[in-house]
Amino acid sequence: MRPPLVLNRRVFGGVLTLAATSLVAPVVRAQAPLERSTVSIAVGGKATFYYLPLTIAEQLGYFKAEGLDVQILDFQGGARALQAFVDGGADVCSGAFEHTLRLQSRGMPVKAFVLQGRAPQVVVGVSHRTLPGYKGLASLRGRRIGVSAPGSSTDTVCRLLLARAGLAMSDINTVAVGVGNTALTALRSGSIDALSSVDPVMTMLAQKNEVRVVADTRTLRGSAEVFGGPMPAGCLFAASAFIQKNPRTVQAMTNAIVRALKWLQTAGPSDLLQAVPESYLLGDRALYLAAFGKMREAISPDGLLPDDGPRTALRALAVVDASIQPERMELARLYTNEFARRARDLLKT
Repeated sequence: MRPPLVLNRRVFGGVLTLAATSLVAPVVRAQAPLERSTVSIAVGGKATFYYLPLTIAEQLGYFKAEGLDVQILDFQGGARALQAFVDGGADVCSGAFEHTLRLQSRGMPVKAFVLQGRAPQVVVGVSHRTLPGYKGLASLRGRRIGVSAPGSSTDTVCRLLLARAGLAMSDINTVAVGVGNTALTALRSGSIDALSSVDPVMTMLAQKNEVRVVADTRTLRGSAEVFGGPMPAGCLFAASAFIQKNPRTVQAMTNAIVRALKWLQTAGPSDLLQAVPESYLLGDRALYLAAFGKMREAISPDGLLPDDGPRTALRALAVVDASIQPERMELARLYTNEFARRARDLLKT
């Protein structure tokens, strides 16, 4: 069961509209000074491909080029990063778009302002070792399924698949296993029977024939099959009050991310290996590159949220979260493409 979020009213205040923003150059600090040069971003599992644009913006100095000193706070799973953000421990959260829906349903006004992933990249695999007789999702009844953390995207995908197969969450046992090596260890030790996680872990397990992939949202087609439409995934979001108060700072962050997205569209294997920390490769460069090939389509090309994406997210979340009341949600308040459009247009010049 997902732990309740603690609402920080000091951070989120009331619903505020965005102030007008000024143009910011994509590679240098804006002529007008930033409202603040130091910004903290909470993230849940930075070494995964889900957050690759954030890593590239950091590693290639795109944040610094915008005059920003970005402090990235890494947690074991998106739900924990979200809680840190809600508690006021970070200015911005890099996480799943559906978190903005959850926060709005709790009276917390937030906005996503740049998209990193246009598909969730979550893969669900069943262990060949502990469940060799798997014949469909009904085979998971009574079994243990690993997710990064309760309330995370990996948990949401798991819940959605089970609901559509006619299973209740009470029919299975979810286990928080984090990401990376902790998830690998949980699957390989037999402490879980299936795993809902992201790359490069899932590519490694599939290549070694340790899991049977039963759902794959690394491609636009696979994501649409699971969610029924375009599903916005990783994004940067902040309290509406923060965006209204710091528009040039938000624009600078967006510029850096969109520049990273553009870099990723054409980056070659050697470029990628030089850009990411060695520890991200899990000791296997070839596998890391193979995983990148599988999820590359999921990277947003321009940072813009698709207009029909928020509604897809709302439909999916309403299936798995009884606290979400679709008729009370104001989707237009959940995101803005204003900053991403400016960054995209500036990069064209």
